[in-house]
Amino acid sequence: MILLVGGAIFLREEAQFDYLVALSDEVDCTQAVIAAMNSIEEDYTGLKKQLPKEEYQGISSEVVRQLLRSLNPEELKQADGDIFGRIYEYFLTQFADQGAHDGGEFFTPISLVQMIVNVIEPHKGKILDPACGSGGMFVQSAHFVDQQKKESHDALTFYGHEKNPTTTRLAKMNLRVHGLEGEVAGGSEAITYYNDPHDLVGDVDFVMANPPFNVDEVDASKIETDARLPFGLAGVNKGGKVSNGNYLWISYFYSYLNETGRAGFVMSSQSSSAGGAEAKVRQALIETGHVDLMIDIRSNFFYTRSVPCQLWFLNKGKPEAHKDKVLMIDARQVYRQVTRKIYDFSPEQLANLNSIVWLYRGESGRFIELVQSHIQKALDHAWLAFALEYEEEVVVEKGGSKEIKIVEYNPIFVSVELLQKIEKAITPFYKQQTAALQEDLKAFSDKVVLLSAESKTFEALVDQVTKQWGAGTFKTAKSLNKLIADGGKVAQLAERSRDFMAELESVCKASNGLFENAEKVLKAKKVKKSKLWDRVALLSGKESLKKRLERMRGDAVEQLKQVSYFHQQALWLLSRFPEAKLVDVAGLVRLVDQTELAANDWSLTPGRYVGVAAEEEEEGFDFAVSLREIHRELEGLNKEAVTLAEKIAQNFKGLGV
Repeated sequence: MILLVGGAIFLREEAQFDYLVALSDEVDCTQAVIAAMNSIEEDYTGLKKQLPKEEYQGISSEVVRQLLRSLNPEELKQADGDIFGRIYEYFLTQFADQGAHDGGEFFTPISLVQMIVNVIEPHKGKILDPACGSGGMFVQSAHFVDQQKKESHDALTFYGHEKNPTTTRLAKMNLRVHGLEGEVAGGSEAITYYNDPHDLVGDVDFVMANPPFNVDEVDASKIETDARLPFGLAGVNKGGKVSNGNYLWISYFYSYLNETGRAGFVMSSQSSSAGGAEAKVRQALIETGHVDLMIDIRSNFFYTRSVPCQLWFLNKGKPEAHKDKVLMIDARQVYRQVTRKIYDFSPEQLANLNSIVWLYRGESGRFIELVQSHIQKALDHAWLAFALEYEEEVVVEKGGSKEIKIVEYNPIFVSVELLQKIEKAITPFYKQQTAALQEDLKAFSDKVVLLSAESKTFEALVDQVTKQWGAGTFKTAKSLNKLIADGGKVAQLAERSRDFMAELESVCKASNGLFENAEKVLKAKKVKKSKLWDRVALLSGKESLKKRLERMRGDAVEQLKQVSYFHQQALWLLSRFPEAKLVDVAGLVRLVDQTELAANDWSLTPGRYVGVAAEEEEEGFDFAVSLREIHRELEGLNKEAVTLAEKIAQNFKGLGV
C-alpha cells in the first residue's frame, strides 16, 4: 500500500525505481513501468487515471530500459534533498518554454511564485489557487513551511482549479512527487468564471494565483449574480461579454479569503490603472482597507512572453495603522539576467525585497538578521578562498583498482605554490633566451613574489575581520553600517578581494603567456637539452601544473567574487534603510495613503508614486579596481608595442632600408 509518512510515498516493490532499473534484459521494461503505474493508481485514488500510461504504450522496451539507466547515475543516487522534485520542476519549466501558454495563460516563473509565498507567508491552513496550472504555488508554499522546520503536509491543505485536463494531471502528479495532499478540480467544472467546485467562499487562509490576463470571452449573463463578485461587474461589452476578466479574478481572490486571509497574485500591469468600470471596482476594493502592497516587475520574467506584470497582495487582517495605506514597491530595476531574453530574481534579491515588507510590518529584527547573514556569507567565502580547507575528489589507482582519495587544499595558497613551481621549471629555458625574454621572466617572478606576500597580508585581514565580527557586538543597524560603509572592515575586505582577484588573474595570465610563447613560438619542447624545458617538472600526476593552476585560480576567483557580492547585498539594504526602519526611497518604495490614491484616480501602479531613483553605478562595479585593470592591460600592450617596433626595425634593417 501507499502510505504517507512524513511526506514520503511508500510504493509496492514492483513499483519502486530500484526494482525497475534492475530488471533483466529478458523482461519487457515498457510493460513493467505501465504495471508500476497501475499499482500506484490502485493504491492512491488521488492519482487514478492521472499517470501517463498510454504515452508508454508505443515505446520499445529497450528505449525505456535505457531511460531508466540514464536516470540512475551515481551522482543522482548520492544527491540529497528533494532531488526528484527539482528534476520534475525543471521539466515543467521546459514544458513552459515550448509553448505552454494560451488565451493569456503563462507558466509562472519560480521567482514570482517565491516572492508571493515570501510575502503572504502561508504557514498553516487552507491554500487555494483557482488557476493552479501545474501546482507550482502549492509546492513553493510547502517549501516555505519546511524552511520553518514544520511539516508542510500537516500544516497545509491545498485546493486548486485547472480546466486543462493535461495540466490537471501535471498538478496532481506534482503534489504527489513532493509528498503533498490536495484536491485539484479539473475539466469544465474547474472553469472558475462559472463554477466554485470546492465551495470555499470566505473560508480560505491564503489565495495564490497567476490567472490568465485580459480575457474577454466571459458571458456576463451567467455571472452577474455571482456571490464571488462583491464589487459588481467591471464592464460589459455590446456582445454581452465581460470586457476584461482581470477584475473578475481579483474579486474572486478577495471573496475566497476568510476574515484574516491573505492573497498574493500575478496580474497584468494595465489593471492597476485601468479606467472606467474597472476603476470603480478598484476604488471599492481599496476602500475596504484590505489592499496591502503592490510590486512592479519588469518585462521578460515570463518564459514565453516579454510582458511586464505586477504582484498584488491583499490582507484582510491588516493592522489598524495600515488600513488606509498601501505599500508601493517598484522592483523593475532589481533583476538578474539568466539568458539573453529571460530575467529573474537571485535568492538574495528576493530576500532583500522581502525585507522591505518586514520593515513595513515592523519586523526590524528580521531585517537586521538578513544584513548579518549577508556579512557572514561574505566572511565565509573569504575563508574558503584563503584559509578553510575543503575537499576535492581524486581518483587514485592502486593495484589495478581505483579508489577515491580526499585531498584538502586552499585555492589561493595552492595557486601561489603552483606559480612558484612553474617559475622554477621554466627559468632554465628563459635564462638562455634574449634579454627581452629574460626581462619577461623577471617581471613574472616579481609578480609571484608580490602575490605570495599579499596573500599572507590578506589572510591576516580576513582573520582580523572575523575576530571582530565574532565578538558579537554588531547587532544594530548603526554598528553594521560601520562595517560595510566606506572604510569599514567588511568594505575593506570586499575591496581587497576585488584587488587580489585582479592581481591573481594578472599573474596567471602572465604565466600562460610565458607557456604559450615557450612552447608554440620558441618550440621549447624540441630543445635538445631537456633540462632547459623540464616537462616532468611541469606535470603533476596526469595533470599539468598549468591545468591545475587554472582550476585553483577558478576556485579562488569564485570565492573572491562572492565576498564582494554579499558585501554589496548588505550595502544595498543599509544604504537605503540605514536605521532598519521603513522610509521612502526614490525609485523603490513609498507608503501611500487613500487620500493620495484618490487624487491619482485610485491607481495602484507603484511607479506612479515612488518617483525615479538617482542613477547608480552597476552593482559590483568598482571604478578604482577597473582603472587598475585597464592600467595593467595598457602596460602589457605598451610592452608588446615596443617589442614589435624593435622587430620591425630589425626587419627593415635587414632589407637595407
